[in-house]
Amino acid sequence: MLTLLLSLLLRLIQIDGLPEGMPGQDNTPHYVKPASSMAPKYFDMLEQNSHIVYPGLAVLTLLLVLVGIFQAWKSQDMDGLTKNEFKRAIVNELRRNLSGLPGDMIARAVGLDRLKTVRLLEQMQQEGMVNSYMSSNQMMMWRIRGAGPEKKDKRY
Repeated sequence: MLTLLLSLLLRLIQIDGLPEGMPGQDNTPHYVKPASSMAPKYFDMLEQNSHIVYPGLAVLTLLLVLVGIFQAWKSQDMDGLTKNEFKRAIVNELRRNLSGLPGDMIARAVGLDRLKTVRLLEQMQQEGMVNSYMSSNQMMMWRIRGAGPEKKDKRY
């Protein structure tokens, strides 16, 4: 009996598709975009000129990012007057401690960021104002030039 019902169902499917009301059957009409006054025209403009608009937005975004990077870079650099004031403070601190100080202690004493202080100390070393050496505990120490046991240049 079950085989008879199954064969009848298969014949109905072959002849007319699924019978009315069977699950999985979709009798709703397909979606059609309504024509209304709410449809914005700028979407059509974007679709038609996307080869111009989107690369232009990308270039504008990159330009804004570059301007931000340059502004941040410029704001972290000190002007000449403040550099000289901090250099003077560093020299005064190193004169108080002739044996030398690590960069962290100098930064705390001067009141400047540690990385900026080390950058100033390296610049002062290139100018010949300070010398650096490694201590026994592998710490970079800074000393005012001429205060330690460094070799003097022979003058004839």
